[in-house]
Amino acid sequence: MTLRGKIAVKTAKLVAKICLKMGRQGVTWAGLVARKIEPKILKILSDQVREKVYIVCGTNGKTTTNNMLCTTLQNRGKKVICNKTGSNMLNGVVSAFVLATNDDCTIDADYACIEIDEVSTKRVLPTLKPDYMVLTNIFRDQLDRYGEIDITIDILGNAIKMAPDMTLVINGDDPLSLSLAEKSGNRYITYGISEKVFDADEDAEIREGRFCAMCGAKMHYRYYHYSQLGDYECTSCGFKRPKIDYPATGIECGDHLAFTVDGKKINANYKGFYNIYNILAVYAVAENSGVDMDGFQNMLDHFTPENGRSEHFNINGTDIELNLAKNPAGFNQNINAVMADDKDKDVIILINDRDQDGNDVSWLWDVDFDRFGEDSIKSITVSGIRCQDMRLRLKYVDIPSTLEPNIETAIRNKIADGVKNLYVLVNYTGLYSTRNILKRMEGEQ
Repeated sequence: MTLRGKIAVKTAKLVAKICLKMGRQGVTWAGLVARKIEPKILKILSDQVREKVYIVCGTNGKTTTNNMLCTTLQNRGKKVICNKTGSNMLNGVVSAFVLATNDDCTIDADYACIEIDEVSTKRVLPTLKPDYMVLTNIFRDQLDRYGEIDITIDILGNAIKMAPDMTLVINGDDPLSLSLAEKSGNRYITYGISEKVFDADEDAEIREGRFCAMCGAKMHYRYYHYSQLGDYECTSCGFKRPKIDYPATGIECGDHLAFTVDGKKINANYKGFYNIYNILAVYAVAENSGVDMDGFQNMLDHFTPENGRSEHFNINGTDIELNLAKNPAGFNQNINAVMADDKDKDVIILINDRDQDGNDVSWLWDVDFDRFGEDSIKSITVSGIRCQDMRLRLKYVDIPSTLEPNIETAIRNKIADGVKNLYVLVNYTGLYSTRNILKRMEGEQ
């Protein structure tokens, strides 16, 4: 480590400590400061990882998948660097390494598990040089930040070319991810759900995979799982769902999840069909890269989603589940998870439009909110900066809602007079503040 590198590390750690004392997270600031002092700091530190570097990308599921992979490795007694807080742009990635250094400013780690925002891959991959990249899915996201989905695919495609030795681990049920992998020239392996699980109406969701990413012809689906994920084949050029390397069968979902892969029955005590993909992705990349999988079920038995991803709280007798819902595909899957609970429930929806959320909230009109019209939904409260937009969206499907812009007030009201079963769905910038409120309220009991 050069003197410049040591100064960069020590200064960044000091900045992070000051930010924490001021009540701010400080992660991205630490990375920014380190890069300003030593522009090569990411390469210097990442080169010290002894075994493998994994990155996780994709529209939905990055944080849960990345953290689960990290926990899998740690349960094998490995030392792992991970940006568990979800700070996934360049400065957040740099911070993960900087803040993991020892007193001598060096890294002592067997592996690194790094979540990366899709747009940031073009700035991170040339330096990080990962061994594996998990691509969870490619869905339409913030239009004013990512643009149309083709732009995201182009960014990822160009970034992958900068790491030709990297193995891709892709969701084979996603034709957009498969087309990206096939065009890349990189080695790739696939995971997917190899049986029909739902009777999905072809026109029920906005589906990005209606047309072939290779030739533009209409795609034929034997079945859908959700959005464009399913068993697909082009009617013209023959592009189709590949033979899956890690197929999941025997799917169970509802108040728990279960499936079979490699002859092993996998169980998880949380909800959300989409989490089967997250678990399967972790299994595929870990097993393929030589990790001993004997303790995988034990890891799942003790793994608790954090940072607002299906995170549970109990406050004064009210069961509360907090979850991120930031785009149409993700929100529709959250609705599925809520409606899989057949008990009476209250729902709070928080929508912001800060820069990290995207200022354009027109995506709300692509979400199937009409499903919240069922009898088990006893109340819906809309909150956040764009609560009026959310209230209007519900009005168009004849669903009444209560307006409460302040999320803490909204939560306290439902704890006081609700049905003791509360789901809180928030988009990105509302996630950490809402989680902090819930943690504080939990501590007040």
